[in-house]
Amino acid sequence: MKIHVVRPGELGAPEIAAWRAMQDTLPHLANPFLSPEFAVAMGEVSPHARVAVLDDGEPAGFLAYELNGRGVGAAIGAWVSLGQGLVHRPGLEITADELLAGAGLHVYEYGTLVPHQPWFQPFETLSQESVIVDVSGGFPAYLEGLSKQFVSNTFRKERKLGREVGEVSFDFDVRDEATFRQLLEWKSGQYRAMGRPDRFAKHWVRELAERLWAIDTPAFAAPLSILYAGGKPVAGHFGPRSSSVLVDWFPAYDPALSRYSPGLIMHLRLSEAAAAHGVRSFDLSVGTGSQYKNSLRSHGMPVGEGIVRRRTAGAAAHWVRTEPVRRTRRFILETPALYGAADRLMRTAAKVRNRGQAQ
Repeated sequence: MKIHVVRPGELGAPEIAAWRAMQDTLPHLANPFLSPEFAVAMGEVSPHARVAVLDDGEPAGFLAYELNGRGVGAAIGAWVSLGQGLVHRPGLEITADELLAGAGLHVYEYGTLVPHQPWFQPFETLSQESVIVDVSGGFPAYLEGLSKQFVSNTFRKERKLGREVGEVSFDFDVRDEATFRQLLEWKSGQYRAMGRPDRFAKHWVRELAERLWAIDTPAFAAPLSILYAGGKPVAGHFGPRSSSVLVDWFPAYDPALSRYSPGLIMHLRLSEAAAAHGVRSFDLSVGTGSQYKNSLRSHGMPVGEGIVRRRTAGAAAHWVRTEPVRRTRRFILETPALYGAADRLMRTAAKVRNRGQAQ
C-alpha cells in the first residue's frame, strides 16, 4: 500500500470520484464532514490542511487532516467538524501505525470519530453519543416516535407565534446574504451568553462557512434554513448535508422571541424539509447536557474522541505536553455533576462579562 500526501486542492477528478463512491458504498461514511468538498474548502482557508491518499493501484482511502506541529496531525477542521475518520473502500487492510507512518505523522488526534473505524477505535479516550433524528421512514413516522406532549407543546407554540407575531413559514434553502449574516450574529450572541468561544470570531470559520454555503450539488450542499414569522426570520440553521445525512452545525434564533421556543419549532420544520429533500438522518451531534437534543432524539450513535501515537520520540514528547489537560477534560465530561457545574459557571461568568461590556 502506497501513501502519498497532498493538499486538498491538488486532488484530481478521479480521486474525488473515488472518494464519493466510498461514501456512497459505506453508509457510516456519509457524514458531510467526511466529504471531499469539506476537505477542499478547509484547504482554501487553512495552509495546514492535508490529505493522505492510500493507493494500491487505485485509490483505497483518504485521511484528511491538519498539521498542528511537526509530525502532529488532527482531523481536518477539528474545531468545527462533527464527523471525522478515514474514508475507505470496503475491506481495507492497514494498521494505524502504517497509516500514520505513510502520512509522516507521529500523532493523530480526533474528536468526533464516526463508527466502524477499527484503525482508531482502540485508541479512544472518550466515548459519547451523537443524537440522531431518523427521518428515513418519513416525517410523520419520526414524529410518532417522539413524546406526544413534546410534539403537542411545540406545535402549540408555533400556532401562538403565528397569532402574536405573524404567519409562520419555513424555507429549507435561503440564498439571502443579509439573512445569512443575521444567523451568524445570533449564533455569536449565543456563544457569548453561554460563555463559550465565539467560533465566528475566527476569520477562517466565517470564510469556511461562506465557501460551503456557495456549494449546492446533489452530493454535498450547506443550506441556510430559516423559520419566518410575519415575513421576518426568527430562527434558522446553517449546516452541511450529503445526499443522505444532514448535520446540526449552527442553529440559532432571535433571543427576543425565546418564549415561543423558535429553535425547537425550527428543528421540527427542518427535519420535515430534510426528509422531503431525500435526507435519511439528521445528526444533532453529541447531546451531553442538551435538553432540546434529547427531546428530538430518535436514537443515538457512538462517536469517539482519542489520540493515536506511534512509538516515537515525537509522540512521547506530545504525550507529556497534552495528557494532563486531556485527562482533566475527560473526567469532567464523564461526570454529570461536574459538567453541569462547569456549564453553570461559564454561563454566570458570561452574564457578568456581558453586563460589564454593556455599561
